[in-house]
Amino acid sequence: DVICCVIFIVVILGYIALGVVAWVHGDPRKVIYPTDSYGQFCGQKETLNENKTILFYFNILKCASPIVLINLQCPTTQLCVSKCPDRFATYIDVQASYRYRPDQWNYFRQFCKPGFNNPRKSVAQVLRDEDCPSMIIPSRPFLKRCFPDFSTKNGVLTVANQTTFKDGRGKTRNVTDLREAANGINNVLDARSVGVKIFEDYAISWYWILIGLFIAMILSLLFLVLLRFTAGVLFWIFIFGVIGIIGYGIWHCYWEYDHLKGIPGSDLTVYDIGFQTDFKVYLQLRQTWLAFMIILCGVEVIIILMLIFLRNRIRIAIALLKEGSRAIGYIMSTLFYPIVTFMLIAVCISYWAVTAVFLATSGEPVYKVMANQTLCKYANLTCDPETFNTTNVTKLCPGAQCTFAFYGGESLYHKYIFIFQLANAFVFLWLVNFAIALGQCTLAGAFASYYWAYRKPADIPLWPLFSSFGRAIRYHTGSLAFGALILAVVQLIRVILEYLDHKLKGTQNSFTRFLLCCLKCCFWCLEKFLKFINRNAYIMIAIYGKNFCTSAREAFFLLMRNVVRVAVLDKVTDFLLFLGKILVAGGVGVLAFFFFTQRIPVFAQEAPMLNYYWVPLLTVIIGSYLVAHGFFSVYAMCVDTLFLCFCEDLERNDGSTAKPYFMSASLHRILGKKKLSPKKA
Repeated sequence: DVICCVIFIVVILGYIALGVVAWVHGDPRKVIYPTDSYGQFCGQKETLNENKTILFYFNILKCASPIVLINLQCPTTQLCVSKCPDRFATYIDVQASYRYRPDQWNYFRQFCKPGFNNPRKSVAQVLRDEDCPSMIIPSRPFLKRCFPDFSTKNGVLTVANQTTFKDGRGKTRNVTDLREAANGINNVLDARSVGVKIFEDYAISWYWILIGLFIAMILSLLFLVLLRFTAGVLFWIFIFGVIGIIGYGIWHCYWEYDHLKGIPGSDLTVYDIGFQTDFKVYLQLRQTWLAFMIILCGVEVIIILMLIFLRNRIRIAIALLKEGSRAIGYIMSTLFYPIVTFMLIAVCISYWAVTAVFLATSGEPVYKVMANQTLCKYANLTCDPETFNTTNVTKLCPGAQCTFAFYGGESLYHKYIFIFQLANAFVFLWLVNFAIALGQCTLAGAFASYYWAYRKPADIPLWPLFSSFGRAIRYHTGSLAFGALILAVVQLIRVILEYLDHKLKGTQNSFTRFLLCCLKCCFWCLEKFLKFINRNAYIMIAIYGKNFCTSAREAFFLLMRNVVRVAVLDKVTDFLLFLGKILVAGGVGVLAFFFFTQRIPVFAQEAPMLNYYWVPLLTVIIGSYLVAHGFFSVYAMCVDTLFLCFCEDLERNDGSTAKPYFMSASLHRILGKKKLSPKKA
């Protein structure tokens, strides 16, 4: 673990160095600003395009979809302009009338290549060299790009209230020719309109949303405190409720079975009628209700037998839940530690995202030949825009253009950008898992100090959470980093498998899809198992301070020796915490619904007027669930820590004067002891 600690520190330093190198070579403006066919940014200050902030496409009909437009891979000339065209016009009409209508020519040529002002040049040559667009269409800027100004009139798709337009090449086209682009663009524009309204709702209701989340926090704290008194009651109410519901189901199945007696056709078997798409047919058979009754009777018997044979373990699980509530009551600061974990993960995500953007924008402009002819052998080959017109490419492929394609490069740094992105993702996963491991080990140390205090709360350390955090950083960094490394490797493999599955989704090879599905399932199970092992290993590290492998082995075998108790405690804890999350989120959600819909007379005047009341409502419900999850995750860690300490206490001590138990009096009574043995003086 010491070696892993050194490697972890070196990797962090290397990660910082990678970020610095990416910052030196990268340019986020390549993401923020659109880029024209010459690789220049639209709207960049101190350039010729400073006042030209919008990208204009010469022939938008060549663009297959909005995705192509946004990715700048449309095979047509792209130009930076100051504003989008607001009228229909064709180059043929403008050229024919430029002598007596110079204003039309002056308007049209602002969408031509910079410096072009030769209306006498033949139309064929202009269109071949793409000096000017063959047509302009009324457009509006979106995502800093000119998109056709689509609208619907009486259910008909139009552009500026017209359904047809001239394409500048002697044809009259229908607006529906742009349907592929129009559908996607209109959806995006509608989404933008909805987004503006949602932003307005947040701006009006943010204060009430924070109040709702504060109420969720109070309810979560109250639920955890009350678990000390209500854990057993809630669990047994649920269990007897399930038994009662199943009992009613058995009675109902018997009633249906008896009611169908003597009815023609009810004595047929399922085999006799075969497969039927209408499920109601099977409900007319006595055999169906008999089968349901037998199944429910079996489930009822199994539940009752489990309660009889596992009653003592269930009592232990409930006692541990109550003990966890009591421990949190003594160490209230642990409830707010998830904020520290959240901040650490937020820093990791921010650094990873910024580094990824700078790496992605580290390349130099790469230009490729964009040809209209599919048989052009020079298509998609790299080219130099400064010398392109002197080559014979334009002669062999009429209309070919040397346009900007993407950012890349041929240097050693640019060749390994993909490797750097993988390294960025891997170290990000490692750091996130380390932050989670640090939180688990810190909480485990604090709650372990509570359990191993013989006289509670007198023997609990003064600052158990801060002391545990200091020990975790000072002594256990290598152990935590080792556990996080193992988990990060598995998660990176899962990410790669998901990427391969996405790329091979269209393949017809059934064996490949089956193999990928099996691998994804196996690594998902492996990740879940490792998370379980790591969590308990960190608890043992916090208790004994041993290395990761030793702690993981001891935790695993300790749990295997108490596997039934583990299963019972896990299910009881999951049920009660899930019930708590539903109660908190549901209670606050109902309150928010009545408030935002102005159904609470006392606060009717205070409720804001909203475009969509579900916006703050969903935010409050989801936020309340996350708040409850944050608090209850601390509680779950507390119960797991106390359980391992409890198992260790049973194996190390025997309740004698020399080896007294450290467990609480309630746990002691459940084990059948009369009283706690006095501590040896």
